[in-house]
Amino acid sequence: MQARVLNFVKYYGTLACFIFLVLLFWALLPSSFMTFRNIANITQQQSMLAVVAFTMTVVMAMGDFDLSVGSMASLSGIVAAVTFHYTGSVPLGIALALIVGLAGGAFNGWLVSFIGILPFVATLGTLTIFGGVAFIVSGGKTWFGGDIPADFSAIAKGTLGFIPNLTIIAALVLAVIWWLLEKRVFGRHLYAMGGSAEAARLSGVPVQSLRLSAFAIAGFGAALAGLMYASRVASANPTQGSGLMLDAIAAVFLGMTMSRHGEPRVLHTLVGVLFLGILGNGLTQLSVDSYIRDVLVGAIIIAAVAFSSYEKLRKN
Repeated sequence: MQARVLNFVKYYGTLACFIFLVLLFWALLPSSFMTFRNIANITQQQSMLAVVAFTMTVVMAMGDFDLSVGSMASLSGIVAAVTFHYTGSVPLGIALALIVGLAGGAFNGWLVSFIGILPFVATLGTLTIFGGVAFIVSGGKTWFGGDIPADFSAIAKGTLGFIPNLTIIAALVLAVIWWLLEKRVFGRHLYAMGGSAEAARLSGVPVQSLRLSAFAIAGFGAALAGLMYASRVASANPTQGSGLMLDAIAAVFLGMTMSRHGEPRVLHTLVGVLFLGILGNGLTQLSVDSYIRDVLVGAIIIAAVAFSSYEKLRKN
């Protein structure tokens, strides 16, 4: 009986906590929480984090991290704003920002795959580099007002039917990442690398090029999230993406607690993203200070990972 309870908590504990949170906030906020307006607001608010977390799942599937995604999100928003200012072209600004993100992610992959630097060290270094470049390009100021074209800010304000555009973008990214990880050889190879990169290499998996590609995807996702954020707030500054990295890793880790073997799965990451979004939204409506959310998220992740580790030790 005890073993069954432990197994249920291990595999369904995060989902059960998620459902409990929804029911709790629904009971405490009956007139505002489960309204369509609030649900749409949560999905729109979490859309930037979702894009970063979904693409971060690709990197974490092979056992790596990318600590630079927050700085890249900031840099991409700045690149777009500066391009808008000097050229007046929205498509060009968006294209350049995405290219910068793709190139920055590929640079991370090159450092890890071909130079042999540990992912933590490499992306910690590029976190600082990208952040510094964002300050240089921006001149250390926030770009807003006439620097952000109305056509660009209208992207975040628009809807398709009753669904916000930003929610749709995040859903499209989710679909693409799910297809890559679950239906393509690319995904199977990444999970094989997560189990043992050396064994995967000896089996004929092109480890170096796949790792570079995975980091490039994460960089692209960070740049896209930076553009979404800049469109939503109609401004760009060199630090506005700084909180994305920790929350993205938290969302992926929460999702990992739902997997049988503890591997990242993008649909599980979605639950992690919604978990964080509902927690933040509910606490905000209850006028609870934001730092309480950070304490709760940290405690939840530690508890989930600690329980998983305990289970492994118990079985050994």
